[in-house]
Amino acid sequence: MSFSSEVKEELSRHTGTARHCQIAEFAAIAGLCGRISSAGDGSVTLVISTENEIVARKCFTLLRKTFNINACNPVNIDEIKRGNVYEIKIDDSEQVIRILQTLKVYEDGRVANAKWLVNPMLIQMTCCKRAFIRGAFLASGSISDPNKFYHLEIVCDTPSQACQIRDVMNTFGAEAKVIQRKKYYVVYVKEGTQISDLLNVMEAGVALMNFENVRIVKEMRNSVNRQVNCETANLNKTVSAAVRQIEDIERIRDTVGLEYLAPGLRAVAIARLENPDMNLKDLGEILDPPVGKSGVNHRLRKIGEIAAELSGGDI
Repeated sequence: MSFSSEVKEELSRHTGTARHCQIAEFAAIAGLCGRISSAGDGSVTLVISTENEIVARKCFTLLRKTFNINACNPVNIDEIKRGNVYEIKIDDSEQVIRILQTLKVYEDGRVANAKWLVNPMLIQMTCCKRAFIRGAFLASGSISDPNKFYHLEIVCDTPSQACQIRDVMNTFGAEAKVIQRKKYYVVYVKEGTQISDLLNVMEAGVALMNFENVRIVKEMRNSVNRQVNCETANLNKTVSAAVRQIEDIERIRDTVGLEYLAPGLRAVAIARLENPDMNLKDLGEILDPPVGKSGVNHRLRKIGEIAAELSGGDI
């Protein structure tokens, strides 16, 4: 089972105890997966279709707990190339109208042509916002395996749906954004911290713990890699400098002899030849008298200038 499926499985088992939260969660699922049809005789039908059995089960549970409607269990009704489609159909007009009135999308004997996913009146409280995000993610969301990369998204049919989900997410500091992908509009979050916060918002405690465990391991690994890379770079820099210094000293020795150097420079040159791997601080400490790191660096730089002049034939 993928990480995304594990999250949805956990969320499907969590149902808010307050009826207003159950309504908010069902409204999000119905808004993304449902369709309403009206017949000429005034009858109204509500159909909720999904390819995910987990979503169908959760929808059935919410209908039973929230509206006391014992609809048929989700049944596979079609076979398509992408997989199975599960459908919950309510064709009792009185029940459908009662549901739509509760969701505040039925006015004056007809379904309101709303621009948003759910009526904002249903998600005024923080707990209802949590349930709304949970329902939206269950209906049309996905989350990547944190071992690979961080990405959470919810796919919507219209920009107004996506913007409402984004705005509700951002009330929890998610920094969600919306992008168009072909004919769909996608609400997405790519930062590990914000995704962790959203898992907490949706009350996916087990998934949150697993996600955080992966994040900790990855951050520790990245920290170690950065430290190793930094130390390796410093070591390479030190080795390259030492090789260049030895080449300069050997050029002077083979050209005019080390006696050509002033006593202080000659002492550093001999110490470097005898200790090619030693850093500047330790190199200065073995001199008599000892010399600080900056002093050793200054003398080696002077030796390099002399070697350059000798290579140019100026001396």
